[in-house]
Amino acid sequence: MNGAKWTPAADGVDPRLVPKRRLAGGALMPAIGLGTFGSDHVSPDAVAAAVMGAAAVGYRHFDCASVYGNEERVGAALGALREAGIRREELWIVSKLWNDKHGEGDVEASCRQSLTDLRLDYLDMYLVHWPFPNFHPPGCSVESRSPDAQPYIHANFMRTWRQMEQLVDAGLTRHIGTSNMTIPKLKLLLADARIRPAVNEMELHPHCQQPELFEFVRAQGIEPVGYCPVGSPARPERDRMPEDTVDIEDPVIARIALRLGVHPAVVSVQWAVQRGQTPIPFSTKRAHYLGNLRSTVSEPLTDEEMRAIAGIDRECRLIKGQVFLWKDGQTWEDLWDPNGEITPP
Repeated sequence: MNGAKWTPAADGVDPRLVPKRRLAGGALMPAIGLGTFGSDHVSPDAVAAAVMGAAAVGYRHFDCASVYGNEERVGAALGALREAGIRREELWIVSKLWNDKHGEGDVEASCRQSLTDLRLDYLDMYLVHWPFPNFHPPGCSVESRSPDAQPYIHANFMRTWRQMEQLVDAGLTRHIGTSNMTIPKLKLLLADARIRPAVNEMELHPHCQQPELFEFVRAQGIEPVGYCPVGSPARPERDRMPEDTVDIEDPVIARIALRLGVHPAVVSVQWAVQRGQTPIPFSTKRAHYLGNLRSTVSEPLTDEEMRAIAGIDRECRLIKGQVFLWKDGQTWEDLWDPNGEITPP
């Protein structure tokens, strides 16, 4: 950590006051986390420094993934935090299985590598990052396609999920979950799983509220974790399209931010926590991640403001996933089962 030291910040938030989500089984997950995906524009050392700084102001939930390419440096930060006196039990650490590790024997190996990199004996949560085993090189364009790409095949996904369940049996992770799943895919998984997913990580922000999926997972006892909670203004250029909208420029969000005297991004985070999802915003800027955390213990948004934000959903998905398509002539919507049925091969 280049000599970086951790001490609690006087202007931070007491972690005990941060809202928690009770998972099936009783575990408590902090209702906000620090995302660590910044590998396209932020160095691993900068992400690790943000982890240190975020912990100092009160964060205890950190959302990681092997594909981010920074788990080794994040692990150094987590090690420093524990040396500074934060007990492992106070932390909630998430990692994810990447698409090229769905095969037999690969799941445990990938999890163990993340544990080694993160300097941990166990994870609190391990997710299947995408339901598609379709690999693409880092930084590729949205037109890139793997020659071995395939659609969602439930039997194959269940072979991966059985290995995920074995990670729980072995004590390598306390919980397992899904990411970027749809209702029809989740219905199949829930029918066949021995260990049900504890969370589903999904794109959630004021312009992409996914109400049907949101209510479905909650009804199933699955906690919705929301990535891109402020509309991902720093997302890679390849993920930008002319029709995309900007949450933090929405007049409703701007008006509430003016009343509260905060950045519009903070309103998006506060709305998320108050709605019942767990946002995982990423920032290396102290003022930003501190403001996001403070919103969780601030005076709630009014019922009128919550209704106003509910009314600005534009179904604007920012992370469309084009690189996971498996045949010519498809559009990105095929990945998300828009008709309520799994898109056929």
